[in-house]
Amino acid sequence: MQIGISVIILFTSGLPIVFKQTRIGKGNKPFVMYKFRTMRAGAEDQQKIYKKQNEADGPVFKIRNDPRFTRFGRFLSHTGLDELPQLWNVIRGDMSLIGPRPLPPDEARKLTRWQRRRHLIKPGIVSPWILNGYHSRPFSDWMNSDIEYSKKKCISYDIFLCWKMVPYIGKLFLLEITHF
Repeated sequence: MQIGISVIILFTSGLPIVFKQTRIGKGNKPFVMYKFRTMRAGAEDQQKIYKKQNEADGPVFKIRNDPRFTRFGRFLSHTGLDELPQLWNVIRGDMSLIGPRPLPPDEARKLTRWQRRRHLIKPGIVSPWILNGYHSRPFSDWMNSDIEYSKKKCISYDIFLCWKMVPYIGKLFLLEITHF
């Protein structure tokens, strides 16, 4: 699957195929996170242009239908397939399969003291936060969700969350494929 996605990215939007970005992990330790590239070249430099469209109420930058997405990139992002290269981060020990989403350093620096408690555990590819409303909820709810997860984290709870995410991710995938 990753080879197929790589070929489509290469032919629809060129190189690079993989996007690398420094993120903050467990213990506030920075690491390089990998994702399939979903946005056009130079998208990070254009973030200031779209600042007024930011849908997040905290120190993060989120636009669900970000105008910087490539057509295939929007599909990858909305289905979560752009996260597949993060399996390398899991193998390296930087991330877990489930946990708080790692933030870029400039966003992580703006967290309050209580919000930084999310860095007590490894960040994850999939966050329990997506089951709690994702973009439609306030930033403080997101941080509370991450901290609550860090208190409950164990194998049985992760298995429960994986089971709960299967229909959610399936529904997202079907919704996006019909709009692609």
